[in-house]
Amino acid sequence: MELMAIKKVIIVGAGPSGLILGLLLAKQGIQVELFDAGSKVVDQPRAANYASQAVYELGRAGVLEDAKARGFQPAGFAWRQFDGTFIAGMTHAVLPDDYPTKMVSHRIVRIGQNEEQAWLDVETPTGLQKLEADYVIGCDGASSTVRRELFGSEYPGETLNAQIIATNVRSLLLLAANSTLITSAQVYHNFWDSNFVVHPDYWYMAVRVTKDGLWRVTYGDKPGLSREKYIARQPQLYEKLLPGNPKPDQYQLTNISPYKLQQRCAPSFRVGRVLLAADAEHLCNAFGGLGLTGGIADVGSLFDSLMGIHKGLADETILDRYSEIRKRIWAEIIDPMSRANFKRLYDQDPTKARKNSSGCVL
Repeated sequence: MELMAIKKVIIVGAGPSGLILGLLLAKQGIQVELFDAGSKVVDQPRAANYASQAVYELGRAGVLEDAKARGFQPAGFAWRQFDGTFIAGMTHAVLPDDYPTKMVSHRIVRIGQNEEQAWLDVETPTGLQKLEADYVIGCDGASSTVRRELFGSEYPGETLNAQIIATNVRSLLLLAANSTLITSAQVYHNFWDSNFVVHPDYWYMAVRVTKDGLWRVTYGDKPGLSREKYIARQPQLYEKLLPGNPKPDQYQLTNISPYKLQQRCAPSFRVGRVLLAADAEHLCNAFGGLGLTGGIADVGSLFDSLMGIHKGLADETILDRYSEIRKRIWAEIIDPMSRANFKRLYDQDPTKARKNSSGCVL
């Protein structure tokens, strides 16, 4: 069978993975249409950094230097006891997610395909439209419409019996003074840019995510409460958890999101001309940055596979290999490592953590 160059790809989901994949494909002369249910980019960071695998794809997409200019390179990350005592750390250079763009809201209604093309029925500001392409790729997150169209409610895995509260906060006490220390360093025990506090009850993560002093603080709370109760409990838990016992008038809370931790993987990442990538195909907890990094690594592998087809170097079975290999990477690396990262925060004696540690994140 004669192989044909790819003319058009539709990407559903304008998060980091969808945008990077769109850039990679467009740079090869492929027409790309990118759809998202939102009308603007979410301006509250949800991820802390780009690991090296993701930085490689930023470079290939041609936006690495822009990311470096807009972001910052943290000095490293550290594990600490609840009183701030240093357990272990590692220096590194990573980049935050901080990209603006203009978007128009589009909601995917249904997806179809045959042997020659795939298509979407899309609700747009001007009405329902049917859009066709060689491939449709779902990069539309944990609640992926594309995945549901392929597999219904099936998303194998589990919801962990744990509740976390992800917050973004800005404060004079939390503003970074330089790349390694923050203001009121004696109070904050010389916190680095990324900190994982180990404790059986009062574990949390505090990570600086922007140059102007926005921090991501994620902590655990008791399962089973309502969203309203989790929000109401935030001030007292901040005061209990964070060094200096800050009161609400000492910081500006810019975002709070209670959510469950998921460890899930779709049955397949390819069904004919419809493919999945990033959170649409697999989920893991947030500790260690493996969700964002894994998602961007997915789109890099998918891009290489599509280029094999586009340039006549491979047939479509390479997309099955993409699915098989990326599923194996999730099962053998992302899932067990992310579980271990989370467990390391609460399920060990903090005073023995350094001796007992079997490895580091990232």
